Amino acid sequence: MLFALLFGVISLLYATVGQAGGTAFLALMAFAAFPSTEMRPTALALNIVAAAYSTWVFNREKVVDWRKLRPLLLSSLPTAFVGGFIVLDESVYKTTTGVVLLLAGAAMILRRDGATAPDREAPLWGIVSVGAVVGLISGLTGVGGGVFLAPTLIALQWASPKRTAALSAPFILTNSAVGLVGALFSGQFPSSHFGLYAAATLGGAIVGTAIGLRWLGQAATRFILAGILLAAGIQLVFF
Repeated sequence: MLFALLFGVISLLYATVGQAGGTAFLALMAFAAFPSTEMRPTALALNIVAAAYSTWVFNREKVVDWRKLRPLLLSSLPTAFVGGFIVLDESVYKTTTGVVLLLAGAAMILRRDGATAPDREAPLWGIVSVGAVVGLISGLTGVGGGVFLAPTLIALQWASPKRTAALSAPFILTNSAVGLVGALFSGQFPSSHFGLYAAATLGGAIVGTAIGLRWLGQAATRFILAGILLAAGIQLVFF
């Protein structure tokens, strides 16, 4: 029960900025010595639970920019599927992913105009390229890709922190679904306690999404996301 509660807390924190919590789910399971064959499918399935609710709410509130999201999805899903079949050495995976997250988090903190600057018009080729690269990385790492998509969009000023949160949830949902299909076909299945973990994750997503929509401003959203990126990066590189 306590372990499920931790999943719920992670989901709540990540949902405030439109994320699902895949990196933290994996870190928690690694700390608890989960079998490696259960970690990726369990994290992906929990991503789907959290991101599905956030996507529904963001769409209901009409804050999802579907025009910008469609090319991101169309370009990311094929590369995520390909990336899912590539197995990196564990040390290479952890170090590379951790360094990327640390750099992204630091860039978001240093970019002080990111919360107020107007969105730039994103060129189609740029959106497609970002989607393809982030999709490949998400497939390689086994997470939904939101932690890579969000800092990229904000750094390029293609979306504000709040709009990025609304884009991240459906992006994570679809990429996690593709990744889970690949994991299931490879013979990996979620934990037998998945139902309990899913209930806690959904509860966290409900509360976190409400907080993100109603009470967090642009600057707060940016700094919370930066903190999440830095914490995940430190965990991967040093632990």
